[in-house]
Amino acid sequence: MSLNLEIPSPLQYFASLVQSDEHFPLLEAAISVAQDEYPDLDVQQVLGDVDQLLARVKRRLPADASALQRLRVLNQFFFRDLNFGGNINDYYDPDNSYLNAVLKTRRGIPITLAVLWLELAGGMGLNARGIAFPGHFMVKVNLPKGQVVLDPFTGQSLSREELAERLEPLRHRSGLVDEFEVPIGLYLHAVPSRDIIARMLRNLKEIHKTQQDWPRLVAVLDRLIVLNPDAWPEYRDRGLALAELGEAGRAVEDLETYLARADDALDLDAVADRLAQLRRQNS
Repeated sequence: MSLNLEIPSPLQYFASLVQSDEHFPLLEAAISVAQDEYPDLDVQQVLGDVDQLLARVKRRLPADASALQRLRVLNQFFFRDLNFGGNINDYYDPDNSYLNAVLKTRRGIPITLAVLWLELAGGMGLNARGIAFPGHFMVKVNLPKGQVVLDPFTGQSLSREELAERLEPLRHRSGLVDEFEVPIGLYLHAVPSRDIIARMLRNLKEIHKTQQDWPRLVAVLDRLIVLNPDAWPEYRDRGLALAELGEAGRAVEDLETYLARADDALDLDAVADRLAQLRRQNS
């Protein structure tokens, strides 16, 4: 009897990580996103590197440290001693979305910095979660005497007034002012791990789309579709990217899927026209 020792592809490995919400390994899934760009990446090694950081910061904690003390020790360690922070000089560098690179350079974007910070916070016994704040991912920590909201890009703790100020441009664009103003608490709900990975991938998607880097765009869309199989616009976008690569057959399949499922989309006619062109090319 022979054993099947076939190594899974990066996409198969990712699919195995994200198949269930019950025990979703946020950090491991986030690290695995980089495997398309870094094929030789050892995910377990990166997990080990984060474990070492956790061991270092835990050694700084008194045995009877309160939650507030643990939070202060973590922030001192992460933002000041290790100097993690936002890559303000090259915000749209794809490496900002790859945790192996962020660990090396200690520079990233809010969501990747947040994933690392959340892993350390959880290991220190803090009740910390991610927040899909509009335009800027944040984290929050529930303490016995209240809640702290933190910007992982800068390490700054934000008051309700500062959060409200950051929301002003969105509220004016959306018409949510005066009597229609939405309570700020509605923007501070914790988000599931699956949504965090989706937001990471969508950041990469926008970078590759802007650069018209079709192979990398398709790779990211493959992951988005594995992550959320019912996200029909991702099939459309993958189909259009595949068409740019000259893969008309696969493009047709994706666009057909989109048209069959996205009943109320505003772009159905335009997508149907593109599909008809591809069918003629593929006939």
